[in-house]
Amino acid sequence: MTIDMSQFFQVFFEEADELLAEMEKLLLAIDVAAPDSDDLNAIFRAAHSIKGGSGTFGLNDLTDITHVLESLLELIRKGEMALTLEHVDAFLAAKDALKMQLDGHRFQAPVDLEAVANVRMMLHALSQNVITPSGKPLNEEVFVRLPEKAPEAHPIYARAFRISLPPVTSRDVEALCAELGLLGHIEYVSASDVSAVFLLATNESVDDIVAICSFIIDADDLTITEETLESLSDKSMQIVSKTQGQIEDEQGYGLFEPIEINQTVVDADAEATAEQVLVAAEKKSAKSAEKSHHSNETSSIRVGIEKVDQLINLVGELVITQAMIEQRTESLDPMLHERLLNSVGQLTRNTRDLQEAVMSIRMMPMDYVFSRFPRMVRDLATKLGKKVDFVTQGAATELDKGLIERIIDPLTHLVRNSVDHGIETPDARSAAGKMETGRLLLSAGHQGGNIVIEVTDDGGGLNRERILAKARENGLAVSDTMSDGEVWQLIFAPGFSTAEKVTDISGRGVGMDVVKSNITAMGGVVDIRSGKGFGTTISISLPLTLAILDGMSIRVGEEVYILPLGYVIESLQPVAADIKEISGQGSVVKVRSEYLPLMPMHQIFNITPRFTNPCDGILVILESEGKKAALLIDELVGQQQVVVKNLESNYRKVAGVSGATILGDGGVSLIIDVAALLRSSQQVVDSVVLN
Repeated sequence: MTIDMSQFFQVFFEEADELLAEMEKLLLAIDVAAPDSDDLNAIFRAAHSIKGGSGTFGLNDLTDITHVLESLLELIRKGEMALTLEHVDAFLAAKDALKMQLDGHRFQAPVDLEAVANVRMMLHALSQNVITPSGKPLNEEVFVRLPEKAPEAHPIYARAFRISLPPVTSRDVEALCAELGLLGHIEYVSASDVSAVFLLATNESVDDIVAICSFIIDADDLTITEETLESLSDKSMQIVSKTQGQIEDEQGYGLFEPIEINQTVVDADAEATAEQVLVAAEKKSAKSAEKSHHSNETSSIRVGIEKVDQLINLVGELVITQAMIEQRTESLDPMLHERLLNSVGQLTRNTRDLQEAVMSIRMMPMDYVFSRFPRMVRDLATKLGKKVDFVTQGAATELDKGLIERIIDPLTHLVRNSVDHGIETPDARSAAGKMETGRLLLSAGHQGGNIVIEVTDDGGGLNRERILAKARENGLAVSDTMSDGEVWQLIFAPGFSTAEKVTDISGRGVGMDVVKSNITAMGGVVDIRSGKGFGTTISISLPLTLAILDGMSIRVGEEVYILPLGYVIESLQPVAADIKEISGQGSVVKVRSEYLPLMPMHQIFNITPRFTNPCDGILVILESEGKKAALLIDELVGQQQVVVKNLESNYRKVAGVSGATILGDGGVSLIIDVAALLRSSQQVVDSVVLN
């Protein structure tokens, strides 16, 4: 039976991306002086898994470089070579090369073959520096592979299986040996034109064995029979002699012959070694059991994002329908229709729970974003001759997938700025009485219905005088009496930069207007706190999702609008003495000694209101990007959670409107773009002196 393996390519690409990301994360965190064996094994397994998958799908360029990478990792994890920073750099370069090759196969992106060849040569050269115990050259060395437990007993395994396969290549045999070995103790018995046979002692099930083998062959071609543990022979200690020609074969230039287990190694320290290996095997078994248990608890499936979006849309329609039912039952007599009203109440609770559960499916941890920065910070710091300790907090905090992908570019810009222009060089930090190593913190956490992401460095901070001077040079209206917060906001002006020289990395302020506009487009707010000589914190506040909104329903004339609740500060009914007219600029209202622009809602949308006098209507105080204004409306309807619909894709873009929703009565209500309204407001209060 033949299987079309192309249907699994997408799964392989996604898993390979995850493995490469995990490899990079482990390499950046590894202690070169005393590397953790578990970390080394995890890095090796990632390379080995990519090698096995790429071999299965015929991606020989990936197989080639992963084999050399795997060989070098094998020497290090077995203690035959000490890990160095040079190795870490080479492994990171290999990760980049593999990612480039993957993107080449996946997206037909260009691949720098010369760079890939250089990485392969570097890995191969590093692997030749091994000093073997006997002092013999690598191509003459006899490698001894010790058993994972004492050969005469199997006290840590519950069962044994004989696994018979159809004829497979020796490369597949090697891959299966390694993968099945993760389940327990594996013995490769023989290979012939009929089949290949393994004996496996394990605590796992037949399904686990099938899951591994079916990655290479059809599960229907497998024959698995249960054996007694005593059937495992003493052929656990093997000698594999490799010539240089065989090594080249394994590196992708051909197929090597299957290993035959036909010798037993007798060593003077065999008893001691067996005891040590048994202890190691017991530890490995306990760790495998813990990993298996954890895996069962966090099992997941892959679902296309389009299916998730469809589910969210359907639940959104259900929420709207439930709101309609609830509104229509409000006029019913609670005594006569008690059971119906109780059922509607239960429906409301269930719908709310279902909505929250479905929305959580689109949520992704911030680690998806944070994980790409350690490597970037490391490379930038090295290039700039700086020492930077990069720390992340709140990586498990979740954000909507749509937002998390759009926040990557702004955060990348902010992190690069902090490394380039925030944190000083070691000499400058020492002269300022600081530690030579700067600290860069990237954190995320929930705050109400928002997520707050902060980029904090302990560098030199923003220079108030330089920013004001540059603002005057650019023709911006500034004064020496401006607060620090107002001065820091100046760096978001288009084209604003205080950098003394242009670099190929970043400039504090260069492109910051794009950062702010991108965040504002997501319904977010940017804030800056800085102290000269102490560092800078840039804080980004975003809604958790754009699909559902907590809103305030307001009425103007016969129309109902939705104000995003995050922008609403308070509502009030002013007295005539607090309203003042500014010639040619509209009106302002005094709210606790602060004068705010007054924006009549009916004028903005050209509708007929019930009230034109602010003293008769209601003022809703709104705030966005540090600016406040008072919106004149007829009445407050209530607070509710609404499902956001894209108005632009269903109708067209409307100024001052960010979306729409369907109300309980079936009517359509527009969602006000508060940030755009405040930006477009023509009232100028600061330029007018009021007594």
